[in-house]
Amino acid sequence: MTDLFAKDGPPAPLAERLRPQTIADVVGQEHLTGPTGAIGRMLEAGKLSSMILWGPPGTGKTTTARLLADAVGLRFEPISAVFSGVADLKKAFAAAEDHAAEKSEDEAHTHFLEDDEDQLKHGGIGQAGGGDQRHDDSA
Repeated sequence: MTDLFAKDGPPAPLAERLRPQTIADVVGQEHLTGPTGAIGRMLEAGKLSSMILWGPPGTGKTTTARLLADAVGLRFEPISAVFSGVADLKKAFAAAEDHAAEKSEDEAHTHFLEDDEDQLKHGGIGQAGGGDQRHDDSA
């Protein structure tokens, strides 16, 4: 973990200074992230399988996803269904396609994390009662 009292530049917000820097710094879920856990084994193999990180805001879903991507050398692009619209998604998809074109077939995998608990509460993407237009078009 970084030094909370370092004098380099303007101080980062406390949440940023306390945020884990590696998956080993994450507290809890050792049965998943430890060497014999499902995520630990994926990290050891250097490949991630599909997974859903679910929980209320502020519980570390995006941080965990970023750390997992870093651990296996994947590019991470956070997208929030609350703050992102169709144009943001199209830009992310285009960037992923460009990135894939630069990589070999084995390296060109794209993983997405959609960080919005609201999707689950309102019936999901594209379903009747699925929230406003941002939600319906955001995945």
